Formats: sequence, C-alpha cells, structure tokens
Amino acid sequence: MSIVTVQLGQCGNQIGHEVFNAICSDVHGTHGLCSKKENESYHDACKERFFSEEESEGTALPVARAVLVDMEPKVISQTLSIAARSGCWKYDDRSHFCQKQGSGNNWANGYSVHGPRHKEVIMNLVQKEAEKCDRLGGFFTIMSMAGGTGSGLGAFVTQCLRDAFPTSFILNHVIWPYGTGEVIVQNYNSLLTLSHLYQSSDALLVHENDVIHKICAQLMKIKQISFRDVNQVIAHQLGSVFQPTYTAEGDLMETLVPHPEFKMLGLRNIPQMPENSLPYSTFSWPGLIKHLRQMLIANAKMEEGIDWQVRPPQLGSSIPSSHSTNKPLHFNTSIANLVILRGKDMHNVDLGSFRDPSLYTSWLNPQDAFNAWKTPRAFNKYEKSAALVSNSQFLLKPLDNVVGKAWNMFASKAYIHQYTKFGIEEEDFLDSFTALEQVISSYTIL
Repeated sequence: MSIVTVQLGQCGNQIGHEVFNAICSDVHGTHGLCSKKENESYHDACKERFFSEEESEGTALPVARAVLVDMEPKVISQTLSIAARSGCWKYDDRSHFCQKQGSGNNWANGYSVHGPRHKEVIMNLVQKEAEKCDRLGGFFTIMSMAGGTGSGLGAFVTQCLRDAFPTSFILNHVIWPYGTGEVIVQNYNSLLTLSHLYQSSDALLVHENDVIHKICAQLMKIKQISFRDVNQVIAHQLGSVFQPTYTAEGDLMETLVPHPEFKMLGLRNIPQMPENSLPYSTFSWPGLIKHLRQMLIANAKMEEGIDWQVRPPQLGSSIPSSHSTNKPLHFNTSIANLVILRGKDMHNVDLGSFRDPSLYTSWLNPQDAFNAWKTPRAFNKYEKSAALVSNSQFLLKPLDNVVGKAWNMFASKAYIHQYTKFGIEEEDFLDSFTALEQVISSYTIL
C-alpha cells in the first residue's frame, strides 16, 4: 500500500523532509541481521509505500510521494533543493504549492481564506500523487498546531481529503506547541485545529515539542538544540513505526482506533541515544520491553526518569472505573496499543506483559486491544529497537492544559477580533470547546 504525505506549513515541510531522509538512510543502511531476500522485500515494500521511481539522466532516483503546501515560498524552496542535493531521493518539482503572503499565525486566515481560495490547485496536486499509486492506502498529513498555515489550512485540507477520498485512511501527524509558547494565540489555534481534525481524521498522532526537546537534551546529549535536531528525533520515531514489517500489517488505524471518540495516539520509541554511543551499548529484549511497558503505564515520555512505583490496578474490584478509588494515581489506562519490534532475535520476545487486561479499559477485549508487528530487519543503526503507538490517556494532561489556557483567553475576549474578521465567530469557538471537553471527558473516565 502506498501513502501520500501532505506537508503543510513551515513545520510540516521541515519535518516531512527529515522523515523521507530517515527512511532513505534506513533503506541504504548496511545493517544486516536479516537475509538478503528479506532485505530486498523490505526495500521494495518501503519504496512502494513512500516513493515512486523517476528516470533522471539515466539513473532512477526515488521521488517522494508527497505534496508540499505553504503560504510562503522560502521553506518549500529550501526543502526541494536540499532533497535534490542529497542524491538519494527528491521531491517531484511539480508537487508543491506556495504563495507569498503567509497566514500570520492566524488559524482563521488559513482555514477560511487560503483554504477555499486555493482548494482546487492543492487538491489537484493531491489527486495527481494519488493517481501515481497502484494501491493507495491513505494520507499522512504533517502539520503544527501553533501557527496559521499548518493548523488552519491543514484542517481545511484534511476535510477536503475526507470528501475526495472517503475510503482512504487519513492520519494527521500533529506537532504540539511548546508550553511556554512561540505564538500568543497558539492555544486558540490548537483548540480549533484539534476540534476540526477530530471530525474528519481517522487518527491524530501527536508529538509534543517539549518532550522531544527533553529527549534531545537528556538522551541525545545535544548542547544547543536546533529545530533540525528536534525534527530528526521526530522523523526517527515516525520511521520506526512506518517502515515495513513482515507481520501482516493491519491498517494502523484499525488496530488502534476501535471507537471514533478516541483518536489521540502517542508514540514512544526506545532506545534513543547519540550515534557515537551505539558501539558501546548492548540491549536485551526483556530489558527494552520492561522499560517500554513501564513507560506506558506510568505515562513516561522517555526511558529516563520513569516512575517505577506505578503499578496496574488490581483486577476484580467491583467499583465502576469512573469512581474507582483503587485506581493508582498517575496510572495511564489504555484503549489499544501497538508494539513494533525491529532487529535480531525478535521472534522469541515475550510480549505477554502488554496483554495484561488491567492495562486496558474494561469495555474492550484485551486480545483485540493489543497488537505486535515484528521484523528481523534493524532500523537506522539500532541493532534492536522497539516502538509503542498507544491510544491511551497519554495526551489527557496536555489537552486539558491547552483547552484551559484557551478558555481563559476566550473568557476575556482576548484576540477574538483577529478571528472574527476572517469569519470565525464566537459560536465556532464554543463548538470547538464543547467538542474537546467531550474528548477530555471520554478519556478521563476510561
């Protein structure tokens, strides 16, 4: 199955570029651990998923299945030329759309003005990419929530994708802004983005800037962290999920979203460390699995600083979960989890601890709630690595924070006029608050 990536706004285009880079360097990596035949089928599956072939000057260079959209030209032109210079892959020169004026960090401008105005051109580009696929699985959009283009135009384009491709999956990759904030209205933009994506998307895969920043500082040991460092960590985590595995891969959404009320997916990946430390490190599967499971139940963002005191609740208590007094503080209840193992000896790994019914909400059969994908092919220089995609209470606190901060501003009518002048009324804000309060409430009572 092929996936068409739609890169929206500055953040979406920069991360999208790093994702294709990570995938390409993984494919060209010489880390064996699997047979030549297995490696070849891995290559083919990866190429079909993310690239189409194009002859250029006698050599076939993979062309990313991607559409690049931004309201200012600078980032897209940089992205196109860096990719072309890499010599490993490139973007299609005709698959991008940009304007000169930007969206001024205003969601309403992206959604109500740029969206409708440029809908036809953007959707034509998407249609052309989709037609290049022999088997189109769906769309992967990459966007930030804080600004105007990625968030506002991103939400608009997602609705258009849903209308144009009703049977294809849409996975929105969303970058959660720094808590301290880059943009004064980022909580409004985030509120409006999330509530609109919730209506048209199949799932929202979220990365928090604050978390990735910590990973760069504490695990990758980077002294002065740039956006590129942050984006490379995000790209590595996404690659660890989206690169092919040999188990019959179910659709990611089918596996993880059993109910349309619950669409928020978090991602954890271990180990993560600077490349120069890898030769001196050894990992055992039981150790990795133990850490990953504790990261899940204690809602730890990375493998350092996990709270090992958190334990699953004792089963068999007759009190309904919403009033449960025996549910341990900070315990993170799951709806569904997917673990992806890559590297040697992964066939013998015992994943029974992830099948423990006490990790999951009571209304789902734990057998259906947990899935594992495995491949002997190592990923990006890590001899063994494990990724966890989780539909759980991971994002409850950040979501509550964003809605709370947005409400405080809304209550004093701060900056509302910036939105109403583009046709987003107070009523629209209230609808968005209601929608997200409902999501928060649903996740809280798991």
